[in-house]
Amino acid sequence: MKRFEQLNPLAVAIYYLCVLIITMFSMNPLLLGIALVTSVISGILTGTAKLRTHLIFALVFLVAAVLNPLFVHKGVTVLFYLNDRPITLEATAYGLCAAAMLVAALYRLRELSKTLTSDKVLYLFGRISPKLALLLSMTIRYVSLLHIRWRKISDSQRALGLYDDGNLIDAVRGRARVLSILITWTLENGIITAESMESRGYGSGRRTSYAVYRVHTADIIFIIVCLLLTAATAVGVWQSQTAYYPALDMDLLTPWGSAGAAAFALLGVLPLIINAKEAIRWRLLLSKT
Repeated sequence: MKRFEQLNPLAVAIYYLCVLIITMFSMNPLLLGIALVTSVISGILTGTAKLRTHLIFALVFLVAAVLNPLFVHKGVTVLFYLNDRPITLEATAYGLCAAAMLVAALYRLRELSKTLTSDKVLYLFGRISPKLALLLSMTIRYVSLLHIRWRKISDSQRALGLYDDGNLIDAVRGRARVLSILITWTLENGIITAESMESRGYGSGRRTSYAVYRVHTADIIFIIVCLLLTAATAVGVWQSQTAYYPALDMDLLTPWGSAGAAAFALLGVLPLIINAKEAIRWRLLLSKT
């Protein structure tokens, strides 16, 4: 078995697809709690989420959790009144679950952008749709590139004396000017890249990849395990009962529901298990030398 990042891009894509499908299309609070915890742990151990990322996602969680009970007043269990509007237990529970879904998905998508590099995206979609592959590859690349360009433009504006943080109005104008330059630079670079690729005949024939990714036995085993765990989780979701309105009606710890939750927890930490196994194996090999 190889490290998770070294698996075939198809296996990696199927894994994240399975995790995101369960996370985004289930309102089961037990599964959403597992999805949030495993995604945070994975982000910490893999290094794909830094302290600033955790703080931003925590703020997103709080905002998303608070908005639903403030604007949705359905439910029979009233906790208290705010400006003569009821804040219900059902709306609060739904807001917490929706926030967990959003943040867990954001963590996984961030991992996905770090794991599936541009060459892997081209490998996956290059033969199916070269234009889609180019678009996805450029999108993934611009996620980090936009931040770098923002810093360069901001530094140049400060060096020219056009960026003042001391005054709120001047700071807003400076950031708006930086944003305008950034958008112009990005659009111009995208047009140049597209014309350059077209002039080189991109998409006119069958495409070959710079990196050759072969499907090995470990990739097949990993894909089968992912699909089996996803199927078990789906059965658990189907057999458990989750209702938020008009009153909370949940039956989560049924035999099938518990089995589905255990399967999803295992699916969430599967890359960590693979990497830990390889790290232990590497240390054992070093100890023998």
